[in-house]
Amino acid sequence: MKIARVMFTLPLPEPFDYEVPDDFDVVPGSYVRVPLGPNERTGVVWDVFENAEEARDLKSVYMVYPAPPMPKSVRDFVDWSARYTCSNPGAVLRMVLRVPSALVPSRTQTVLEKGNAEVARMTPARARVLELIDQFPPLTAAELAQEAGVSTSVVKGLADQGVLSRSERLIDMPYEMPAPLDGVHALTDEQSEAADLLRQRVRGDAFSVTLIDGVTGSGKTEVYFEAIAEVLTSHPQGQVLILLPEIALTQAIMKRFEARFGAKPTEWHSGLSDAERRRAWREVAHGRARIVIGARSALFLPFPNLKLAVVDEEHDGSFKQEEGVIYHARNLCVARAKFEAFSVILASATPALESLHNAQQGRYGYVKLAARPGASRLPDVSLVDLRSDPPERDEWLSPVLARAMAENLEAQEQSLIFLNRRGYAPLVICKACGDRLTAPGTHNWLTEHRYTGRLVCHLTGFSMRRPSACPKCGARDSLMGVGPGIERVAEEIRRKLPQARLELLSSDTVQSGDDIRALIHRMETGQIDVLIGTQMIAKGHNFPGLTLVGVVDADASLKGGDLRAGERTFQLLSQVAGRAGRADKPGRAMLQTYQPEAPLMVALAGSDRDSFLAVEDEMRDVMGMPPHGRLAALILSFPDDQEAARLAREIGMMAPNAESVDVWGPAPAPISLLRGRYRWRFLVRADLNVDLSAYMSAWRKALKLPAQARLQIDIDPYSFM
Repeated sequence: MKIARVMFTLPLPEPFDYEVPDDFDVVPGSYVRVPLGPNERTGVVWDVFENAEEARDLKSVYMVYPAPPMPKSVRDFVDWSARYTCSNPGAVLRMVLRVPSALVPSRTQTVLEKGNAEVARMTPARARVLELIDQFPPLTAAELAQEAGVSTSVVKGLADQGVLSRSERLIDMPYEMPAPLDGVHALTDEQSEAADLLRQRVRGDAFSVTLIDGVTGSGKTEVYFEAIAEVLTSHPQGQVLILLPEIALTQAIMKRFEARFGAKPTEWHSGLSDAERRRAWREVAHGRARIVIGARSALFLPFPNLKLAVVDEEHDGSFKQEEGVIYHARNLCVARAKFEAFSVILASATPALESLHNAQQGRYGYVKLAARPGASRLPDVSLVDLRSDPPERDEWLSPVLARAMAENLEAQEQSLIFLNRRGYAPLVICKACGDRLTAPGTHNWLTEHRYTGRLVCHLTGFSMRRPSACPKCGARDSLMGVGPGIERVAEEIRRKLPQARLELLSSDTVQSGDDIRALIHRMETGQIDVLIGTQMIAKGHNFPGLTLVGVVDADASLKGGDLRAGERTFQLLSQVAGRAGRADKPGRAMLQTYQPEAPLMVALAGSDRDSFLAVEDEMRDVMGMPPHGRLAALILSFPDDQEAARLAREIGMMAPNAESVDVWGPAPAPISLLRGRYRWRFLVRADLNVDLSAYMSAWRKALKLPAQARLQIDIDPYSFM
C-alpha cells in the first residue's frame, strides 16, 4: 500500500495518513483533496512511503490538483517556522496555501477582435463598435459593448456574421515579463561600488545576507534594483521578492519598478481582490511571476525559484505579525534563505540594532551609502523647546513651527506635519462626571473622528456615533476631546494658514490603493501645500517640493515600558525628517519636544546616529537584551479577572528550570482587558546559546488549562502590550 502523509491548513500538530490509489501520481508536495471527518479538505502531501506491514484501514486520496508540487525547501521552511514560533505546522501552512482556488488552471472566456467578413448592413451602433475594435486588446462582448455604448446584441450580431472573430482567452492572464532596461538611472561612484558588491553576491546559488545602510535619499532602491537586474540576467528562471512594510509604499514604488524593468511587478497584499490574489498565487507557484512586491505575508508564497529577497525598511515594526502565527518577516526571510540558498538584502536608513550587530559581527555583508546624490543634502534638524516656546491655549503648534510653515507657504514650498495619532482627539472625556469613554470589553480609550462624527477603538475596530450625552451620567453636551490627532492639527493649520491647500494621510483618510496613489501624485506635483499625516508618510516617499518637516510631538513614542522605545523613536523621526530636501532645495526638520536635552533628541539634532546606537547597544549588552540575548513573551487571557490572575500564578509555577533563562512575571498586561478577556504577561530572557523556542514549547506542553483560557507565545516580541 502506498501511503501519503497529508498536512492540512488547520491548527493540527502533524499530518494524517491516506491511501494513494494505484492510478494516482502523488509525490511529496502534491496538493490533494481528501476526506477529513465529515468534510472534504485540501492538503499538501508531506511525505509518501510504501507500507510493507499489515494492511491499514485508511481513507483514500480522491483528487490530485494539477499544480506544481510544493518544493521540499518550502515544506522544510514551514516545519522550521512552526518550531521557531511555537505554532502548529498546519497554522503556518495556512499562510502558504491562502488561495486554494489557484490550484486549478485559470478558466477561459470568449473575446472578440476584428474578423475578415464585411458588414452586411451598417448601422450607427455597428459603426461605433468597428471604430473601437482596433483601439483595444481583445475584449469580451460585454466589455466591447460597454466601451462602444451599444447593447451586447449588436456586438454578438457582428460576431455571428464573422465581422468580429471569437477566440478563447485565459481569465487570469500571465504577467508581463520584466527585463532590465539600460540607461534608466545613472549611479554615483558610491552607488556603483555598492551595486557591484550586490551583483557578486546574487550571481550564485548560495545563502547570503547583505545590509544596505544608507541615509534617506541616498539611492538604496536604485542600488538594489541593480541586484534584481543581475538576478533576471544570470538566473533565467529566477524569482525576486521585495517585502515592504506598508501598502502605501507598494503603490509608491510601482512606477519606479516599471520604469526600470519595463513591467509592473506582481503585487501581494491585503488590498487585492480575491481574483487578483488567485492570479498572483498561481503565477508565483508556476514560477511565471518573476518579481513580486508585497507586505509581510508575501514571504509565505510558494516560490519554486526564489533567488533574491529584499526587505526594504527592514527596521520597521510592521514586519512583525502580532496575531495568529506570531513572527517577524525579516527574521523568517533570512531563515527561508538558508533553506533555499538564496540572497537577502536588508535596506534601511535606520537599521535595526540587531541587523547592525549581525553586520558588525561579520554574519551579514555591509554596504554603506553615506551621501545623497547630486545637489540634494540631508535636512538641518532643529529642536523646538515646548517649555520656552509653548503653543497657545488649545493649540498644538509652537509659534516657531507656525512661522516656519508660513514662510514656506510664502516661498511656494511644501510642508509636512507629522503626528502619529489618527483622528481628532485620542481621548474623549465627560466634563460633568470625568468618565473616559472606552470600547466595550476593553479599557482602551475611544478616539474621536470629527470628520465622520464617530468614536473609534483602533485596537478592536469598535465604532459608534458620537453621542450627544454622556453614556454614564447622561449630561448633555459634556463630552470633550482631549489631546491632538491629525484632524485637530489640521483644524489649527486651517485657521493659521487659510490659503494653504491642505490634505491628510492616514489609514482612516485613504481607503484604497487608488486613493493613496492619487494623493501621492498630488503631493509630488505640487498640488498640496501642507500634508499632515501619521507614520504612513514617514518612509519611502519622494516629494521634490518638500522643504519643511514639522513633528508635533517628538516625545510621544518614548512613553511606556517598551525596550525598543528609544530605538524606534530615533528611527521614526529620522525617517520623517528625511522626507525634506530630497531635490535641489535645502530642507529642514523641526521637532517639538519637552525634552531637548535628552540624549536621543541631541543625537537627532546632531545627526549622530552612531553615538546614540552605541549607547543603546551598551545598555542592551549590560541587561542581556537583544541583540546580546533573546526574549520571548507568554500571554494568558481569560474571561474572568480573578480566575485569570489565579491561572497566571499557576502557569508561573510550572515554568521549567533552566540555566541562563530568566522568567519575569506574571504581571497584568498594559492592555489588561481586551475584547472582554483579562490579560496577563510573562517575559522570558535567555542567553544566545539557549534554544528559547524549545524552552517555551516545553513550558506550554506542561500546562493543562481550562477550555476558555488562551495562551499566546511570542518569540522575539516587538510589542509589550
